[in-house]
Amino acid sequence: MSEFKCCSGGPGYKSPQDAIKAPKEKIVYTVLVYCGDDKNQPDCLATIDVEPSSPTYSQVIHTLKMKYPGDELHHFGWNACSSCFNDSTKSRRFIVLPGIKSSRIYIIDTLNEKMPSIHKILEPKEIKEKANLSSPHTVHCLANGKIMISFLGDKNGDAPGGYLLLNSDFEICGKWGESEYKSIGFSYDFWYQPFHNIMVSSEWSAPSTFTAGFDLEDVKIGKYGQKLYFWDWNNEKLIKTFDLGQDGLIPLELRFMHNPKSTHGYVGAALSSSVWHWWKENNEWKIEKVIQVDPVTLDSWPFPVPALITDLLLSMDDRFMYFSNWLHGEIHQYSLEDPHKPKLVGKIKIGGIIGDKSFLVNKKLSGGPQMIQLSLDGKRLYVTNSLFSSWDDQFYPDIKKDGSYMIRIKCETENGGLSLDDSFALDFGTLENGPFRAHETRYPGGDCTSDIWIV
Repeated sequence: MSEFKCCSGGPGYKSPQDAIKAPKEKIVYTVLVYCGDDKNQPDCLATIDVEPSSPTYSQVIHTLKMKYPGDELHHFGWNACSSCFNDSTKSRRFIVLPGIKSSRIYIIDTLNEKMPSIHKILEPKEIKEKANLSSPHTVHCLANGKIMISFLGDKNGDAPGGYLLLNSDFEICGKWGESEYKSIGFSYDFWYQPFHNIMVSSEWSAPSTFTAGFDLEDVKIGKYGQKLYFWDWNNEKLIKTFDLGQDGLIPLELRFMHNPKSTHGYVGAALSSSVWHWWKENNEWKIEKVIQVDPVTLDSWPFPVPALITDLLLSMDDRFMYFSNWLHGEIHQYSLEDPHKPKLVGKIKIGGIIGDKSFLVNKKLSGGPQMIQLSLDGKRLYVTNSLFSSWDDQFYPDIKKDGSYMIRIKCETENGGLSLDDSFALDFGTLENGPFRAHETRYPGGDCTSDIWIV
């Protein structure tokens, strides 16, 4: 899907409303993490045909192999997005693709949209020596042409990590907010809202803690996060910290509304299986818990099974919120007509620890829904099932053997509702040189979790 241009030569869209009017996505990019027995097999970036009229519909039409094995590709982003819309010298051409395990960053050229190529590699040695950072996660492009990446650890894999800046030539050019690192516990996701001069960041854990797998004792002794941080965007200063307590353990994916003047945003607290809402009132940032997904008791588990909210996003029109419950095996759709009182309007069962197994095209859907990506018009939700390799192996060992899937959910956008699109399904376990785990998905023209607007 080439970018739909309206009134500028820069990347992206003039407004969220213009993004909604863009042509439907024809291809998507998804990271594939090798999970077979060949230690020399690298991860890949897959190009997937999602155009129903295409002869290669619902197929991987290209895989770009990384240069080295063992990267564990995870999240990724773009060199430029709608924040640079008015800058005709910028274009959304390069994917910034980190390996969360290797701390290597690949720069991928998408000039040929269907067959991307490796443009440049930032090696972990350079990143650790110049910035003392490891385990890159979230990538956001900035309005000044720079790229900002959250890192979860220092060079030894210890918290709190920080934020690396790259220039337009993909060279390390500094660390954002470095003077405040002593005041934060952990790093993870972040989102900035320039109109209100604010950035919000969340917490997971240190790579030295989470890489080997999940241990509930680590939560009890404070090795996992439970805080949200609010930063002065222009001055790179921490201005407020919210401790979410036991109801907000492991706050992961966070999103501001796409309306650049909105102060409303949401974060999913994975282990507590709750969603928190923030907003600004009388010049003060406030926060409240607005959703709680109750745990389920299973005889085979030593404690009640949490839903584990692992991904969350907002539709481009800010009318709906979607999140995945990885362990319960559900995706929920909420109306945001009242931002303070989200209303459940859709739910769909996809695998999970509890309940009946799910099947699509006669294939069992192993694991539970994890990463989600919504079309710009809000009608199609793409879903993959891998969280992180060691956590997959712990909770859903079949993913390592069978590989991941990608499915598509049809979203009803008038009154709400979710249903499986049985015309679309990919099995990454049968892919050549596989099996593969699948994680984040992005569109060539931008999507609901990549673009930020400047008023």
